[in-house]
Amino acid sequence: MRAWRVGQPGPMRSGPLVADECPDPIPGPGEVLLKVRACGVCRTDLHLAEGDLAPRHPGVIPGHEVVGEVVACGPRATRFSPGDRIGAAWLGGTCGVCRFCLRGQENLCLSPLFTGWDRDGGYAELMTVAEDFAYRLPSSFPDEEAAPLLCAGIIGYRALSRAELPIGGRLGIYGFGGSAHLAAQIALYRGARVYVMTRSEEARNLALELGATFVGGADEQPPDPLDSAILFAPAGDLVPVALRALDRGGTLAVAGIHLSDIPPLHYATELFQERQLRSVTANTRADGEEFFRIAAEIPLRPTTVPYPFSAADRALLDLSEDRITGAAVLRMDSA
Repeated sequence: MRAWRVGQPGPMRSGPLVADECPDPIPGPGEVLLKVRACGVCRTDLHLAEGDLAPRHPGVIPGHEVVGEVVACGPRATRFSPGDRIGAAWLGGTCGVCRFCLRGQENLCLSPLFTGWDRDGGYAELMTVAEDFAYRLPSSFPDEEAAPLLCAGIIGYRALSRAELPIGGRLGIYGFGGSAHLAAQIALYRGARVYVMTRSEEARNLALELGATFVGGADEQPPDPLDSAILFAPAGDLVPVALRALDRGGTLAVAGIHLSDIPPLHYATELFQERQLRSVTANTRADGEEFFRIAAEIPLRPTTVPYPFSAADRALLDLSEDRITGAAVLRMDSA
């Protein structure tokens, strides 16, 4: 099969993503084999290719927003049948027995497996996925729209939950890419006012089209105090900026798996009066199931930028240089 692997991690212009011919994977016990139909391009893939996240094994195949068709089932895999369309997401496995798994916090599992980091992912024609960690996808979403929901959507939803946005509240969003523009739609659907701060003019225009109350530059002060905020941009220097924009009792959730260093915080202006700073770590499968129900109900409308499978390296380069508005998606039928 054709696949893209991470070779020598480094800046995208150094060519860290390498096209390769690989043996077809074989599904093991409890696994299914997917023929990949579409795969979203996530900033986590970029962090992996550029070395912000160290690859878990040499030549790993990235990609964890995977829409595929089941073509074979491994031993004791009975949940799906050949021909089913399912999705593979970032959380690819947990131990099921650690203290976090046992109390319903499997996103904090002590021995997790992640798709496209521990397990080979969807930048390939074929991949395997543990059937217990796959999702049935709402039929209302075509492949290209369903792909970014599998990480950008689910993580955006968990970040929104972690931000504790009150009903009808004011939500600040810092950075407005694939995950942010989906979280914004959920917040707006629930009656919130959304304030978007981002450096991209195209992203600001998209935010206005979706119904944002205010758009401004990445470090611009919104005109109203925020009840909650989510930092999607991997820029630690925006943490104090966002905290200063919070009203008393407000919460800032940091949604990325990687963040540059946070500068010193000033207690009186950035944390006092019960402002909270929280991180977001992966998601539980319950998060994913609940998110897909809500996504179909709204319904969410992802803004996507399609790339042929043969241009996966260009898609990540464009992402690294902020040339993508919405979510990039690799399409296998345009390889």
